[in-house]
Amino acid sequence: MSQHERHSNQKSITLQTAALLLAAGILQALSLAWPFEGGFKGEAQGWLQFVSMGILAYRLDRSKLSKQAFATTWVFAFAWLAGSIWWLFISMHRYGGLPAPLAGLAVGVMSAGLALIYATAASLYYAVGKTGVGVLPRASAFAAVWVLAEIVRGTLWTGFPWGAVGYAHIDSLLQHWAPWLGVYGLCALSAFIAMTVAAERKDSRPIARKTQLSIAAILAVLGYTWFTSPSQISNEATQSASPISVTLLQGNIPQDLKFGEGVNRALRDYREALLSSTSELTVTPETAIPLIQQQMPDRYWAQIENHFGKGSQAALIGLPLAIRSAQGQLHYSNSAVALMPQATPASTASYQYDKHHLVPFGEFVPPLFQWFVRMMNIPLGDFTRGDVAQPSFVFKGERIAPNICYEDLFGEELARSFADPDKAPTMMVNLSNIAWFGDTVAIDQHLHISRMRALELGRPMLRATNTGATAIINAQGQVTHRLPSAVQGALTAEVYGMHGPVTPYAQWVSVLGLWPLAGLAVLTLLIVAAMAHASRHGQRRFGP
Repeated sequence: MSQHERHSNQKSITLQTAALLLAAGILQALSLAWPFEGGFKGEAQGWLQFVSMGILAYRLDRSKLSKQAFATTWVFAFAWLAGSIWWLFISMHRYGGLPAPLAGLAVGVMSAGLALIYATAASLYYAVGKTGVGVLPRASAFAAVWVLAEIVRGTLWTGFPWGAVGYAHIDSLLQHWAPWLGVYGLCALSAFIAMTVAAERKDSRPIARKTQLSIAAILAVLGYTWFTSPSQISNEATQSASPISVTLLQGNIPQDLKFGEGVNRALRDYREALLSSTSELTVTPETAIPLIQQQMPDRYWAQIENHFGKGSQAALIGLPLAIRSAQGQLHYSNSAVALMPQATPASTASYQYDKHHLVPFGEFVPPLFQWFVRMMNIPLGDFTRGDVAQPSFVFKGERIAPNICYEDLFGEELARSFADPDKAPTMMVNLSNIAWFGDTVAIDQHLHISRMRALELGRPMLRATNTGATAIINAQGQVTHRLPSAVQGALTAEVYGMHGPVTPYAQWVSVLGLWPLAGLAVLTLLIVAAMAHASRHGQRRFGP
């Protein structure tokens, strides 16, 4: 090897390679929801995710040093994550008053920090997979380290799994495995396929019989996913005998007015919409009424409560609640309360759901970060968490499970309510307000997240949001009705609940959480490491 070649191999990555990886990372972000005008507006692009991750796999598998593998993946992951969550800049700068350079720096630091998880995973891949094993073992190792990185990002420090690559496949052929493996399983499958295609072939030996059988098995699985519909493998549940009529409200209250001048507008508009609705169930967005009951105008809440306390209609309303403890302390919760017939006169609601998975910096301040919060003008709450698996809201024969805002990112938590199929929700409702991020791709990204939860758990998902996407999603993850974003309106439709057996994913994750996937990934790495060890000690190289 010449001195020039040795010097090149010692470099982390060249500027040309870095530019390619930055472009590939941005493409992976775009694959989650295409943000530009045209036929693909807002849609997930699974093929684009394959292409972008294939570029990473190609460069990673040809890394000569561990530090090259680390740097290669960090650059790619930084671009992908920053391109996926750039809209956080809007909440901090436009609505929080943080100077633009500082808001941009905050998004950059967050993306850079999260990218370290994937860079570390790439170093582990290099240590395990670049030591004499063939393509399929290396692809398996890459899938294993990638899904471990996704799980770590989704659980560390309360977790922030927004932008996981599996969401790009909500409409691709991989969607058929969501009811079996969930979004993290799709992350692993996409990584496996990308590395299988892009990995370096070290020689042209004839493919061994065992390898031929492995490839045939993989092709059979892909063929199965192509010819089997999600409804066939997602569940054997039965549809309700009759639907319930639902109205989902979208107030379109500007975020910069929501806790100021917009309060009176919200009180007026939502009261009028609730009282005039003719549907059996009416749902408002998260904190649609932005005041605790003690702050509301006289008779305001009583009028709404009395309206739904008679007749046959119900309402699920998002609002903050304040409860005074026995010690005299006020505790606040971000909640959804249901008003319906048979509520006792002494109760404020016949059903209450308290948000469990709170948003850092929005609903609680992480330790040591008070200085950062003081730099912004965002009204923050110090909320109390609800339980993970709270009872469903039972109405018209349906068990309706609410979740609030980005709680639908955590499918393993929503699945906890599905441990007993006889008591499992028959439909889910998401109450959201992501007006913090403007009329951006965040709206479509969040819609795809809700679609994935419906597909994973085999239940319809109703979405009532402030600015979008207010929509109805069936049990196969398909949007059947949707309001345009950034308008005020009401979406009315008939919805059938799903009863009976739950999906395979709901069965195992409701009991075991994500541990089976993590354990399988670790086991895969150990097997590949053992194969590599045997190869280093003079035995034949394993795999094609």
